[in-house]
Amino acid sequence: MAVFALCSNIGHHFFGVDYRTVLFPLVGTGYNVRFGHLFVWIGFAVAVTWNFLLNRYWTFRAEGARAPFLREYLPFFLVGCVANLVTTALFTAFTNPTSPVFLSEPWMTDDGVFWTKRPYWAQAIAIILTMPINFVINKLWTFRAVRRKHAAGVGA
Repeated sequence: MAVFALCSNIGHHFFGVDYRTVLFPLVGTGYNVRFGHLFVWIGFAVAVTWNFLLNRYWTFRAEGARAPFLREYLPFFLVGCVANLVTTALFTAFTNPTSPVFLSEPWMTDDGVFWTKRPYWAQAIAIILTMPINFVINKLWTFRAVRRKHAAGVGA
């Protein structure tokens, strides 16, 4: 969330873009990839590595013998990418004025103080909605199944 906010502020203050600015059109469709989507994915890139390290060395340190770094990181990253696709879709829905779940005024705005900014709330809500599923899948697959498979291969 902090990286998303930082990217949003850097984009706005230094490059004159906000989350609604079109980055590039999706060829053959009426849709666009916007800077908000880029900010979501930059935040994800930082968060997925940070979260993996925290989970590997703290949360799931007692889940059995660790597999090599990349053997655990790649499944964790894959799960994170799928979850971030959902996060991106939710972010888009929350910030698109034609969406039924658009975060509308007067509570949410595109300008003003940070606690009323629509993209910040959209990103925070999307993260909160996808985080539990992401955590459970990583617990059961990345840190349990991958480690068991690694332990079975080491013992053989």
